Amino acid sequence: MSRETEERNRRLLRARDAMDRCYPAPLDVPAVAAVAHVSPAHFSRTFRQAFGESPHRYLQRRRVERSMFLLRETPRTIAEICFAVGFGSVGTFSRTFKGVVGQTPSAYRAANGPIRTPHCVQLATMRPSGRTPATELSRFG
Repeated sequence: MSRETEERNRRLLRARDAMDRCYPAPLDVPAVAAVAHVSPAHFSRTFRQAFGESPHRYLQRRRVERSMFLLRETPRTIAEICFAVGFGSVGTFSRTFKGVVGQTPSAYRAANGPIRTPHCVQLATMRPSGRTPATELSRFG
C-alpha cells in the first residue's frame, strides 16, 4: 500500500469517526469533507470506495442503529427518539428505519422492547436466600 493511500485512508477514518461522534448533529458532506481535508466530491467518491456506501447512507445507518438501542432500552416516544438521533421529521425517520431494519420503529419496539417483569417478581428474585457462599460450596464437596 502506498503512502498516499495510507494517508487517504487515515483521513477517511478520521471523518467517519467524526460522523460517529456527531451523528445527532446536522451534518453535510462539505462539513465532513473538511475533516478529511478534501473536496466534497472527492470525499463522497473515496468514502464510497473505502466503506461501500455513501457518507449520507452511512450517517443514516448510524442514526438508525442508535435509535434501535433507544427503542429497546428507553420509554421515550418514537418522535423523541427520532429527533434525538438527528432526523428532521418522524416520516423520514420511519421510512429510513424501515428501509434499514425491515420493520417500522413501533413494530421493532413491540418485538424487541424490554421485557417488563412485575415488581413483585423482581423483589422475590433479589431477596437473599439465607445461604452463604461457603454453605453453597459445601453441598458439592
